[in-house]
Order: sequence, then C-alpha cells, then structure tokens
Amino acid sequence: MGMSKSHSFFGYPLSIFFIVVNEFCERFSYYGMRAILILYFTNFISWDDNLSTAVYHTFVALCYLTPILGALIADSWLGKFKTIVSLSIVYTIGQAVISVSSINDLTDHNHDGTPDSLPVHVVLSMIGLALIALGTGGIKPCVSAFGGDQFEEGQEKQRNRFFSIFYLAINAGSLLSTIITPMLRVQQCGIHSKQACYPLAFGVPAALMAVSLIVFVLGSGMYKKFKPQGNIMGKVAKCICFAIKNRFRHRSKAFPKREHWLDWAKEKYDERLISQIKMVMRVMFLYIPLPMFWALFDQQGSRWTLQATTMSGKIGALEIQPDQMQTVNAILIVIMVPIFDAVLYPLIAKCGFNFTSLKRMTVGMFLASMAFVVAAIVQVEIDKTLPVFPKGNEVQIKVLNIGNNTMNISLPGEMVTLGPMSQTNAFMTFDVNKLTSINISSPGSPVTAVTDDFKQGQRHTLLVWAPNHYQVVKDGLNQKPEKGENGIRFVNTFNELITITMSEKVYANISSYNASTYQFFPSGIKGFTISSTEIPPQCQPNFNTFYLEFGSAYTYIVQRKNDSCPEVKAFEDISANTVNMALQIPQYFLLTCGEVVFSVTGLEFSYSQAPSNMKSVLQAGWLLTVAVGNIIVLIVAGAGQFSKQWAEYILFAALLLVVCVIFAVMARFYTYINPAEIEAQFDEDEKKNRLEKSNPYFMSGANSQTQM
Repeated sequence: MGMSKSHSFFGYPLSIFFIVVNEFCERFSYYGMRAILILYFTNFISWDDNLSTAVYHTFVALCYLTPILGALIADSWLGKFKTIVSLSIVYTIGQAVISVSSINDLTDHNHDGTPDSLPVHVVLSMIGLALIALGTGGIKPCVSAFGGDQFEEGQEKQRNRFFSIFYLAINAGSLLSTIITPMLRVQQCGIHSKQACYPLAFGVPAALMAVSLIVFVLGSGMYKKFKPQGNIMGKVAKCICFAIKNRFRHRSKAFPKREHWLDWAKEKYDERLISQIKMVMRVMFLYIPLPMFWALFDQQGSRWTLQATTMSGKIGALEIQPDQMQTVNAILIVIMVPIFDAVLYPLIAKCGFNFTSLKRMTVGMFLASMAFVVAAIVQVEIDKTLPVFPKGNEVQIKVLNIGNNTMNISLPGEMVTLGPMSQTNAFMTFDVNKLTSINISSPGSPVTAVTDDFKQGQRHTLLVWAPNHYQVVKDGLNQKPEKGENGIRFVNTFNELITITMSEKVYANISSYNASTYQFFPSGIKGFTISSTEIPPQCQPNFNTFYLEFGSAYTYIVQRKNDSCPEVKAFEDISANTVNMALQIPQYFLLTCGEVVFSVTGLEFSYSQAPSNMKSVLQAGWLLTVAVGNIIVLIVAGAGQFSKQWAEYILFAALLLVVCVIFAVMARFYTYINPAEIEAQFDEDEKKNRLEKSNPYFMSGANSQTQM
C-alpha cells in the first residue's frame, strides 16, 4: 500500500478536492455530449427517430454495463488510480474522435454544406461512442471507490458527506452542461459553408475531459493508493462454483449441515476470502429489487418530457420548452442534497430515530412511487383538456367555408349552415361505414354530392366555396403537435399558385382553393411573407401570426381584399395546451427527494459494506442496477400498450410500491457490518497463528499457568 503523507483540509483529505473536480468535469463532458447526441443523429447523419433512439439507448446501456469491466481492471490488475488515468485517456480520444466526425468539411469536397460520404462520419462517430462508453463506464465505479479510499478509519462521517458532495458534483456538471451545450450547437461555424456547430458542441466536452484528466493527475502525490490484489473476480467465481459443487456432493442427510452454503468451500479456500464473498453476496442480494427504482427514475427523460409537450410552458414571465423541464431535477438535486445532509438527517437523529441506510433507501423508493401517482393525476387533468382524435374506424370532418356565399352542408344526422369565411365549431365524428351521403348546396342552386373516400382514423377538412365546388383535405394531424410546437397551414383562395415563407420554412406552390400541409413552429410570434404572380406590386407582402403558445394548430386563409391585396384570417384546428408545466414540479420534487435518499445513500452503503479488495466491484454492481432499470423501461413500454397514459404511470407506481415492501422486508433481516473490523480480526488471528507456529512453547506455557 503506497502511503503518502495526507494533507488535511477542514478534516477532509485535500486529495478529495481533486477527485470531486475531476468528477464534475467528467460529468459535464458526458452529459454535454449526450444532450446533443440525438439531434446529431437526426440532423447531421439524418437517421430517422426510431434508429436514433435505438442507438442512443444502446449507448446509454453500454455506459452502465462497462463499469464491470472497469472494476475488474481496477481491483485485479492496474489498481484504481492507473485505471482512472488510462481509461480517461481512452475517453478523451473518444470525445475528440466524435468532434472530428461532426466536421462536415471533412468529406465535403464540393463545398455544398453537406458531407459527400456519410459512412465516414458514421464509422468515426461509432468508434468515438464506443471509446466513450468504455471510458465513462470504466472509470465510474473506480472514481467513487477511490474517493472513499482516501479516508482513514473513524472518518465515517466525513466519508458519508464526501459521497453527498460527489453526487452534487455529478449533478452540477450535468446541469451546467445541459444548459450550455445546446447554446454552443446553435452557433454557426464551418470553413466553406456555415451551419450548426456540432464540432464546437462536441469539442468543449472533449476539452473539459482533458482538463479533468490533468486535474486528477496533478493530485497524484496526495492520494492514498492501494495495490490491486490479483484477479479477485476470478477467485470469487471459482470459490462460489466450488462451494456449490461441494454442497451438491454432500447433499445426503449423512453429512452435517453447515451454517452458510458458502462454508462448503472451506476445504479449498481460506476463511477470509469466504467471509468477504459472504459480505458481497449479502449486498448483491439486496440489490435485486433496486432496478425497479431506476426504471421509474429514467422516465423523466422520456415519458415525462412527452407529458410536458402536452402542457403550456408559460410560467409567469418565463417561457420553458418541454425538454428544459428535465433541468428541474438537476437544479433540485443541487438544492436538496445540502438540505438533507445539513438539516434533515441531523434533525431525524436528534428525534432519536435511527434512520439507517436501508431505511433511507426504502423511503426513497416510496417517494418515487408517489411521484408517479402525482404524474398520473396531472395526466388525468391534461386528458380532460386534450382534443378527441378519431380512433379505429372513426372519421372526423370539419367544414370550412372559404367562399363568399352562405353554404348548406348535410352530413349523416347533421345539417350545417355556414356563412362566408366561417367554419364548424368542432370536428364531427362519424363511423366510416355509415358515412353514406354528404351534400352541399347554397340558396338557389342545385345540390352537389361530395364523393371522396375518407380515410379511417384521420381528420379531414371539407373546404367549400361556390355552389358545387369543394375540396377534401386530409389534415394528417391526429395527435397534438410534437415537442409542444404549433402546426400552421395555409389555404389559398387566389386563382394562381402562392408560396409562403415563414421563419425559414417554405410552403411552396399552394394551388388555388387548396390547403398546404402543416409545418411546425415553437412558441412566439412568427412573421411570414406571401408571394404570387397575382399580387399587385404595391401590396404589403409581410404578415405576422398572433402569439403562438404550445401545442396548437391553425389554418390561415389567404384571401383577396377589394384592392386585390392579400389578407389572412386564422381558424383554430387544435386549441393550445392549457395545463401549466409548473404542475410537473411536484412530481419532480418527489422524485428528486427520492433520488437524494436513495441514490446517495446507495453509493455510500455499497462502499461501506464492501471488503477492501472488492469496493469497485460493488460500485459496479450498483451501476448494473441502473442498466437493468433502463432495460425494464424498454420492455414495459414495448409490451404494454396502454390506451391511457395515466394507467401506465399507475402501473409503474404500483410495481415500485410492491418492490418497496419486499425491499423493506429484506432490509429488516440485514445486519450492518464493518468490513475493516472483520478484516482486522482476521489479521490478528493470522498473527497469533504465526506466533504459535514460530513458538510452540508460547501457548503451552500460557496454558500451564492458568491451570496452576
């Protein structure tokens, strides 16, 4: 064990400072890269959403599976310090490779702004991601365990606080990077053609990773470094196998039972190893129910963000986009960890309640389960405000009169009269098989039958203008617009084609008396320009929409005024979201409190209950529960297609509650240990044995004295 003189700072080893800064930079780097990864896949490499999401999730799962590899390397071969350094180098190279892969000028030989050979970029970015997954996963279990190693016996209190500070650094890093990296992406850069600056957005994390590595190496002289102890995992596996085989061999009643099934390995392995494996097995057994917590926790990125897209982001004077709601979690962590540590735990201790690690974790699971109950309640509120969309073989029709005559429209069981430039208040729902006759007429003109096949499960707009003129338009919008954006389409009542440009998006050549498709815009006021050969030059071509909120859809009719200039009139297709995003804060608050008591405590518990040579292994086991949790989400979301989202939330809440009860029972039967004491006991016994071997009279002499 290489010991260096330890510098102290407020009773903490000074080396901790380097480890925390390193973790902050590493997390900033990782989350910063992850924040723009999905956009990089869809916009730069132009994969579709499904492929991008699949690759993204595979990458995240890999990052939580590689810790096992890192723990093996650290505990058996290189030691924690060298593992962290060498894998950080791999990591930095990976970050650099992915920034290079996003430079479009790399293969853009004709300078048109798009890469000429995409495979080069795809291969490079995959190599980069593989190196990053190896790096970030490999150092994860080592950094936290290495930090714990810096404390002396009797510094349990400081060590517990270290795990809290460590967790704070993780979240501060992720919080800052999720805010900063998207800002970098919006910058324009490029040698021959300007475009979104992915190289910069990937490059900053790469630079920070290099900084993190340098900071870590600078502290080198101060660290307590333990020597690795040979291939520990191999020994553990062999010992377990031997115990099982041996137990099976002696299964008949003739052989006396042994206290623990691992005791059957005594013939071949020493007591110390067996007792260490027992410690690890007891903790690993407790880990079995934990993935359920992570399954709920990791849905804030997916399900809860989707829930936010059906809500309104106006909170007071602030405007929040749905994907920014996730930062609430990181902000709350940065606030809650110190409060729990400095205020809540001491208070509970003062009241004389023994709030042990496992009790905390049980409470954490309960809180997360309640968070999902709250999410379900919010979802029910949202569902009340959502428009009804056609299901199964239903068809929805809305009539929009874009002419100057009053029109009568008869639909099965409905008779509608519309004045000029008006529409039916809502979509009318019909069964596609009963949709026999639709007729339009206007005073003093014959009846015209509408012959058009209506697609089931779709919304349609019936445009009518003159006595026998109509056009059926498929809306193509049978859900709320994604990402909380607003759908806008235009109807042309001029005789010539018109083209409309609206904040960089173009509606090209809308034909006469027809509707364009929807295009989507974030909240705010949008300007648009109308151009057509039919519009006289003196007309004003520029218009503004009114203020767009979240998740609405509108049809703008472009009509001719008396002086032949265009004017626009808006009709609502889907009303804007009304439930405020601030209503998500309670569920984020509950989940975050759950995370603070569950996750920080779990890190610390895994460290304190592990024998000295298996600290990294147990940290890796802890991270494995996160990976399994991610896999549960993919399975449950894939298998159970709920018609109602709130039902899915309630199902998850119920599952976690059941798991929480099981865990509480398991925790009742767990007895806390101090691995260091147990190991010291073995050291002492070994010393005694050595003394006896070297001095056979030592013991007999002592015996004879007691007999006298």
